[in-house]
Amino acid sequence: MDVAKQKQLVQDYIEAYNRFDVNGMLRYLHEDVVFRNVSNGEVNLTLTGKEAFRQQAQQALQYFSQREQRVTNWQVADNHVEVSLDYTAVAAIDFPNSLKAGDTLQLQGKSVFQFADGLIISIDDIS
Repeated sequence: MDVAKQKQLVQDYIEAYNRFDVNGMLRYLHEDVVFRNVSNGEVNLTLTGKEAFRQQAQQALQYFSQREQRVTNWQVADNHVEVSLDYTAVAAIDFPNSLKAGDTLQLQGKSVFQFADGLIISIDDIS
C-alpha cells in the first residue's frame, strides 16, 4: 500500500473519530485490528478484533460531549504512520480523576498506525 493511501486511511479514521462516527471508524479497520492505549509508558488498555474495538468505541461515546484529534505532524515509514496529535475534549460525565462534566481536557500525544490488506491493523494511542 502506498504512503498516500496510508495517510488517507488515517485521516479518514481521525475525521470519523472527531464526528463520533463509530461505523465510520470501523470502515477503515482490519477484522484483526489491535488497539493499545499507552499512558505514562504503560499499556492500560488492549483490544483485539474489530468487535471489541466497536464495543469500546460505542461505550466511549458517552464520555465526551465534544472531542477532536488534530494532527500536528506526520511521520511515515515502512508500513506505519505516526501522527503527533493535539487532543481536546469536553467531559460529558464526572470522571474519578477529578475531571467533571463540562471540563475541558487538553492533551498532546501520538498515534501509531500499521496496515495490512489495505486496512488499519493496529493503533497505538500514546500520551
